[in-house]
Amino acid sequence: MKFNRIAAVVLFSSVVSLPMAGYAQRSESAQEAHDRAEREQTAKDHRNHTGAKVVGGSAVGGAVVGGVLGGGKGALIGGAAGAGGGAIANKVRKDKAVKKREQRDDRRDYPR
Repeated sequence: MKFNRIAAVVLFSSVVSLPMAGYAQRSESAQEAHDRAEREQTAKDHRNHTGAKVVGGSAVGGAVVGGVLGGGKGALIGGAAGAGGGAIANKVRKDKAVKKREQRDDRRDYPR
């Protein structure tokens, strides 16, 4: 009698835990997912020189505007301001791309 009860409990608990077993195997912590997405995005940016293009283009644009408005000294100041703005824009662009990559991978993990 006692053996039947133990067997029933073991069988019931194994059946109940089956749906959760699939999620436990695929689970990845949020930090691990973020780190992986950031590594992938950094590798893509390095292959395409994206950061250099954004910062350099902003610096050239600032230098042109500064040169037109203030001559040589204005070009230096405008170039520095453009490079700073480009660095900030590149950081924002990269953060958004990492977040988008994380969300895309989250949707892929869950069964439909």
